Amino acid sequence: MIRINENYRKLQSSYLFSEIAKRVAAFQEANPDMDIIKLGIGDVTRPLPEACIQAFHAGVDELAAGPSFKGYGPEQGYPFLRETIAAHDFQARNADIDPGEIFVSDGSKCDTANIQELFATDIKVAIPDPVYPVYLDTNVMAGRTGVYKDGRYGGVVYMPSMADNGFLPAFPEEPVDLIYLCFPNNPTGATIGRDALSQWVAFARDNKALILFDAAYESFIRDDALPHSIYEIEGAKEVAVEFRSFSKTAGFTGTRCAYTVVPKVCRAYDSDGAAHDLNALWNRRHTTKFNGVSYPVQKAAAAVYSPEGQAQTKALVDYYLKNAALIRERITNLGYDHIGGENSPYIWVNTGGRNAWDFFDLLLHQAGVVCTPGPGFGRCGEGYVRISAFNDHDKVEAAMDRIGKAIG
Repeated sequence: MIRINENYRKLQSSYLFSEIAKRVAAFQEANPDMDIIKLGIGDVTRPLPEACIQAFHAGVDELAAGPSFKGYGPEQGYPFLRETIAAHDFQARNADIDPGEIFVSDGSKCDTANIQELFATDIKVAIPDPVYPVYLDTNVMAGRTGVYKDGRYGGVVYMPSMADNGFLPAFPEEPVDLIYLCFPNNPTGATIGRDALSQWVAFARDNKALILFDAAYESFIRDDALPHSIYEIEGAKEVAVEFRSFSKTAGFTGTRCAYTVVPKVCRAYDSDGAAHDLNALWNRRHTTKFNGVSYPVQKAAAAVYSPEGQAQTKALVDYYLKNAALIRERITNLGYDHIGGENSPYIWVNTGGRNAWDFFDLLLHQAGVVCTPGPGFGRCGEGYVRISAFNDHDKVEAAMDRIGKAIG
């Protein structure tokens, strides 16, 4: 008989955002005239930059003519995009990344989930708490964890990220093999400096561990002292894989384009201790299971790096940072502690002693505003909610007015 992968039975019955959607739908059904403002899921609301739209149209036009028609493209991405990414995102920051180390995909969520397929099922995984749920759930699915109890999965090394350590994950107190880091952080909005990131690189090198570094929100960094890439740190290429996305940088959440960097000097080991080239392994996985991002989408992504695209995407990110500044100002005026929102689109708000899901329900029912409860990101998220700056400015302003009336 056909059998299931029983690791799926360990997963919690409802994925965080599905539970939020369920509660919002129930409230909307009971209050059909209520205009709900969503500051929960980090989805963008502004149109694509004009430079990207023009390139998108041009790419479609090329597919409409015989001489310029494109069929299957290279699974790793077209050279014009990979070369542009390498030059602008890394070489311009003195990070020695070449186009052959870049793999274009349809989303960093997919890549951060799929890359764990390269590793043994009995490795020890270190996960921040709170954390983007995909990191944890995909390792549960792969069988690297025990059962779920008291807000934690057995077999996982949790790295608390709390106010007393500046919301930077605590170093594991036992040997680990795979380490997940995300900066600017989702959900807390925390950032990491060069010295602290250098310590993580040193830790990984000392322990022959691998860092999976999610930099999906690096375009929100406005502090020149903060690194945009882990490869700005000496020695990181040997021990880190980095994930980037055009979703928030250029509003591609519906267009779908991202990329993963796997340096050619990055290694993992077999059971005999022999080193293996992760770039080659990921290339094998990528070419087997992925047919590539469509040509017009890659043309649109390349336009991000044109002078016009750079100006337009900066303006787009600045728009959301303006929203974040407004949220921070209003939350401060209401007397609630928070972090994030300065080099990040997320504001991590201390609920002042209230249960996080109760605080979520309060904002939903009294203000018609959707946020994200912290416990959905891990046990250390209790007592916090995440407020997203991804919405139109007038709606963010209206939402904060309503929140002020509900909890002021």
